[in-house]
Amino acid sequence: MPDRIDIAHLASLARLSLDDAAQERANHDLQEIIHMIDAMQAISTEGIEPMTNVMDSTQRLRMDQATETVERDTFQAIAPATAQGYYLVPRVVE
Repeated sequence: MPDRIDIAHLASLARLSLDDAAQERANHDLQEIIHMIDAMQAISTEGIEPMTNVMDSTQRLRMDQATETVERDTFQAIAPATAQGYYLVPRVVE
């Protein structure tokens, strides 16, 4: 792993203007993140089941039932143009 990350190059790619102190802080922060990732990758996960939630909790589910009715006729009564239950709009793409 390099001792120094080219922060000036990364900042120019992101269109950021960083002074020298900010570049030093960013370099230090990125180095710490890389060290943390390396430490996490060194941990053996052999035989550990993947989890869907870190808290290992479950979601309460509700019954799948309709709670509202379709009021198409009411809504389409105020529409400028409808046909066969659809709204008619002017063509915008030729």
